[in-house]
Amino acid sequence: MNRRKFIRLAGGGTIAAATAGTLAACGAVGSHYPAEAVEAWNGPVGENDARRRAVAYAITAPNPHNLQPWLVDLREQDVITLRTDPERVLPHTDPLGRQILIGHGAFLELLVMALAQQGVASDVLLWPQGELPTALKDWDNRPVARITLQPGGQPDPLFAQVLQRHTPKTDFDTTRPVAPALLAQLLNSAQAHTPLRVGGTVNADQLPALRTLCGESARVELLTPRTMMESIHLTRVGPAEILQHRDGISINSPFVRAVSALGLFDRSAPPAEGSAAYNNAMGRFEGHSRTAMGFVWITGPNTRTDQIHTGRLYVRQQLQATALGVGMHPMSQAVQEFAEMAPHFERVHQLVLGRRAPRSSEEATVQMFCRMGYPQGEVPATPRRPLARFVRT
Repeated sequence: MNRRKFIRLAGGGTIAAATAGTLAACGAVGSHYPAEAVEAWNGPVGENDARRRAVAYAITAPNPHNLQPWLVDLREQDVITLRTDPERVLPHTDPLGRQILIGHGAFLELLVMALAQQGVASDVLLWPQGELPTALKDWDNRPVARITLQPGGQPDPLFAQVLQRHTPKTDFDTTRPVAPALLAQLLNSAQAHTPLRVGGTVNADQLPALRTLCGESARVELLTPRTMMESIHLTRVGPAEILQHRDGISINSPFVRAVSALGLFDRSAPPAEGSAAYNNAMGRFEGHSRTAMGFVWITGPNTRTDQIHTGRLYVRQQLQATALGVGMHPMSQAVQEFAEMAPHFERVHQLVLGRRAPRSSEEATVQMFCRMGYPQGEVPATPRRPLARFVRT
C-alpha cells in the first residue's frame, strides 16, 4: 500500500466507517484466535492410545514460523517414528534446515516427557538411517528419530508447564528488570547435552549491543525479498484464514483484518523500505529488540544431532522460564545462514562467544539466541493443526 494513501485512509472517517462495516461482516471484532485453532492447548481429548496422547502434547512444541513440520508414523507397534514434512521447510531463511531440526528436537523432548507422564519410558534412536544431508534440496524421507516405548517412565516436574508455555511475541515491560539471580536459576536448571552450553546476560553494559544486533538483523530479513516473501506467504490474517491453516504467522488485530478485507493488504510483493507495511513490521521488531531485558543463548557444534539436542534443551529452558514467570522469545535472524545475513551472523558470534563465526560443523555455533523479559499482558497460545494431520497409521 502507498504510504500516503495508507495515512489518508487511516486518518479519515471513511476508513473508520468501512472498517466497522467490514468487521461486522467478518464476525467478531476481537483479536483472540478462534477457539478451535488453539484447542491443542487444552490437552488431548478422547485419546486413549499412549502414543497419540503423547503426540497431542508434542505438537505444542516451539518451531520456526509455526510451520509444525512433524510427521509421526505409528504403524509399528510400541514405536513412534518421527520424520520431517518435506513441504514444511524454510529454504530461504533456513537454507540448511538447522532451525527446522531444532523444532524437531523440541517436539521430541515434549513427546518423551508426555510418554513418561503416562509411565512409559522412551528409547530414542536418532538418525536410524543416517543424518539428513546438509542441503535442503537433498533431504529425503529418512527418519529423524525412532522412539521405542518401554515400561517405567518417570514423570518430569516440568511437564506441568507444557500447556502453559507460550512464546511472547510482544514488547516486554521495561520497568521490570530481570534479576541476575533469576537468570542464574534459569541457566543452572538447564541440563545441557554435552558439548552444548547455555549462557546469558542481564548486564546493562552488554544489552545495548545485543539489542542493536536484533534490530539490524531483523531489518536484513525484511529487506531481502525472498526471505520477506517466505514470511508473507505464511501470514494468516483474520479468523477464517487462521482457522483454515492453523499454522504460520497469525495476525488477528481488527485494523489489519479490515485492511485485508478491503483489498489493501498486498501479499504479492515484499513491502518497500519506508512503506507503511514495512514500517509496521520493522516497528514490531524494533520494539521487541528495544525492550529486551536480557538475553539467553545455546551454543555448541552444528551437526544434525547437535541441532536436535539444541531443540530438546531449548524447550526445557522455556518450560523453566514459564515456571519462573519470565518470557523467552527467539530473535533468530542473526543466526540464520542465508548470504545477506553473514555480517550479523559474524557479529552474534563475536558478541556471544568472543570468536569468529564457525567455518565447520565442529566449531562452536550460536544455535539459539533469545530475548527475555516480563510480558505486559497475557501471552496467547499459538494455533496448532489438528492431531490427525501429523499422524500416519
